[in-house]
Amino acid sequence: MKLRIKGNALRVRLTQVEIRALAEAGQVQERTEFPGGGQLIYRLRSDDKIGEISVAYSGNVIEFRVPSALAERWCGTDLVTLSAEPRAGADTVQLVLEKDYACLVPRAGEEESDQFPHPGVAQGRREC
Repeated sequence: MKLRIKGNALRVRLTQVEIRALAEAGQVQERTEFPGGGQLIYRLRSDDKIGEISVAYSGNVIEFRVPSALAERWCGTDLVTLSAEPRAGADTVQLVLEKDYACLVPRAGEEESDQFPHPGVAQGRREC
């Protein structure tokens, strides 16, 4: 799972194995360990008790939640992106959940064997 933070926007990208794990187990999780023992855990889980995509932060854990029916649809189809936009006047962040595609131009040192095949490959594109 990749986590990108830019200002008040959070973007999570999942590989094929992680999408399968979300579909089968209902959650995926990653951990970043810092020198000195600190850590950040970020988790995505499906939840049948919520009606919209949400995020919470507590105790060094960022937890994204997506309604179970929406997670099932995302995992079982070619739907690429789920997003939640902040409501006007709300104190929330923009959330984007995406399937992680391989780059069209390979990068040295990057392992991309589990990424989804990039749709641009079939179209002959060469940019990433």
